[in-house]
Amino acid sequence: MYWQIDFNSEEALYMQLHNQIIIGIATEVYREGDALPSVRQLAEEIGINMHTVNKAYNVLRQEGFVKVDRRKGAVIAIDVDKIRALEAMKKDLRVLLAVGACKNISREEVHALIDEIYLEYGGV
Repeated sequence: MYWQIDFNSEEALYMQLHNQIIIGIATEVYREGDALPSVRQLAEEIGINMHTVNKAYNVLRQEGFVKVDRRKGAVIAIDVDKIRALEAMKKDLRVLLAVGACKNISREEVHALIDEIYLEYGGV
């Protein structure tokens, strides 16, 4: 996978990496059971501190996207707790939709945007 880290971004490096891995899962670059690069390998490849990669992996583990296997290292293991995921998504969407309402973004525009993004992930 090609890693795009913006060292000038205000977003933390570990979150940039975290988000790219989640997008990789959604676009099936990574699938259930696939091993991620080792912390050391990925840190060297991107040119960031190993602790930064480790932090991204730990957050992914806490969120149920990754498990740690003694032999394979970090492995994609998607948590199937759909209800919890929907509640978290609802919380995030509340704020995003409120911002959209303040900016006069219509319901149709929001739906079109959602459809566009879902198509990027293979449609559901």
